[in-house]
Amino acid sequence: MAALETPVCDFGWQAADFDLPGVDGKRYTLADVRGERGTLIMFICNHCPYVRAIVDRLVADVTALQALGIGAAAIMSNDTESYPADSFENMQAFAREHGFTFPYLLDETQAVAKAYGAVCTPDFFGFNADLRLQYRGRLDASKKEAAPNAERELFNAMKRVAETGQGPAEQIPSMGCSIKWKAAA
Repeated sequence: MAALETPVCDFGWQAADFDLPGVDGKRYTLADVRGERGTLIMFICNHCPYVRAIVDRLVADVTALQALGIGAAAIMSNDTESYPADSFENMQAFAREHGFTFPYLLDETQAVAKAYGAVCTPDFFGFNADLRLQYRGRLDASKKEAAPNAERELFNAMKRVAETGQGPAEQIPSMGCSIKWKAAA
């Protein structure tokens, strides 16, 4: 599995809409997950060691951000035929096991990942209230192992977005496993 880094934040990029099934049996659009003070769209998966290392802190930080008016959704875009650990049923179990407080959505066609330019898991897209991109960085300094006492970069950036509408100028890219793209037909 190649480790990739996300590109630099394209400040002001408009969030792309989607309509995806959630592990709770409902369908979600961007409007459904949009927060009053900002929105966080996360591309994650079940099997990636980078995601597994941070998932519990991620849930805690997102829960705290939701209290500040930030809406959130996690999207899983990997090829589930080649990576059955990321199947819809396993997504349901993963969300339950980790107490997700946000929708966990399946991007089976991978069209949403392509529209966002997602490259790895985890890949974070933090938008302001106008759905303009303000953060494309990492959760914190963790990689395949949790970094103890790491600065809460995603939380601090999105808190700032909630308060001011703008993300920090300096951002460190997220790193993770590549999105598992389906073979071209």
